[in-house]
Amino acid sequence: MENLTTFLSVWRTITMADREYVEAVVLPEHSEPSPELRQALKEWPGAHYWADGADSARLVLIKKTKPAQRERWLLHLGLFALSFLTVWMSGTLLAGLVSVPQVPLLRDPLTAFRVLSDWVQQLGPGVALVFAITLMGILLAHELGHYIAAIRYKINTSLPYFLPAPPWYFFIGTFGAFMRLRSPVIDRRQLLDVGAAGPWFGFVVAIAAFAAGLSMSEVIPETGATQQVILFGDFRFYLGDAMITAWLREMIVGEGTVMLHPLAQAGWVGILVTALNLMPFGQFDGGHVVYALVGNLQGLVGAVMLVLLVYLGFDFWFWWAWAGFILVVSGGRISHPPVMEHKRPLPRNRRPLGLATIVLFAVTFMRVPFG
Repeated sequence: MENLTTFLSVWRTITMADREYVEAVVLPEHSEPSPELRQALKEWPGAHYWADGADSARLVLIKKTKPAQRERWLLHLGLFALSFLTVWMSGTLLAGLVSVPQVPLLRDPLTAFRVLSDWVQQLGPGVALVFAITLMGILLAHELGHYIAAIRYKINTSLPYFLPAPPWYFFIGTFGAFMRLRSPVIDRRQLLDVGAAGPWFGFVVAIAAFAAGLSMSEVIPETGATQQVILFGDFRFYLGDAMITAWLREMIVGEGTVMLHPLAQAGWVGILVTALNLMPFGQFDGGHVVYALVGNLQGLVGAVMLVLLVYLGFDFWFWWAWAGFILVVSGGRISHPPVMEHKRPLPRNRRPLGLATIVLFAVTFMRVPFG
């Protein structure tokens, strides 16, 4: 810090458990910034940015004061491997390679173990593996987006926790993934960048997978509830459309009902996950983005969205279940907790990212995900 004080008129320092946060006002002669300040900032052992845009004299500096804690690599890798396995098993059902088995996990654990062992032994290279690699790649890209943005701001964050799901009940074989932020988010800029990075990273991979999978999908001579269908063992499911999926299918396939290739199935799931994450509730990615844009009005936006989900539930029960899930995991609170510097406005040069992310939610949202 000593190397920077000659460029500052005033500053304040907040010491946290494992990092130091400094907010400073730069002297007018160095606020461009000057070449000398640029060099000093290059030597600063942490992150820095201008609080209100590049033309502001207010500078934010962050650095770690303690070594990073050791990550539980075996736990994270084990959860990833187990999730990959359950997604791969789901892929065999979606590819029609096996029927949905009866797994009496609680009633007869020994029989359940034999059923699952036989199922795992049927895994091999092919479309089921393509589904698993693609879907896990989408989820990993989403979490990496959050992780990279958090590291950029020296936010103490965990590695991603992947959550396996029983594939005989939950057709994609995973409940997704999450990360823990171990240090506070300082301002709206950090919140927006970290919150928006995950959905955008995941969406890019998902939309590429969906488009590539459409080119390998089969047009079938039938009319159903929607224009895209998948198999799940012996069952047939019609998948709903977002604006982006309908547009891509029309561009790539044209008219008719499409039996989606497993690559497209994984991409479709990734697009749905993007929309679910971008709903404007408390600790959801969409809640981060909306709070960064409008502050405490996010609570009102979240309440309106909750009412809309209840209304949509009359057409499709899933939205009632999703609204209930949101209320349970949030403890009934849909408003976003304040960031440390909650009065500091979002820089103007960050607003386009926030607005673009709102548009991303609009084009990925599916009113009826399953037909």
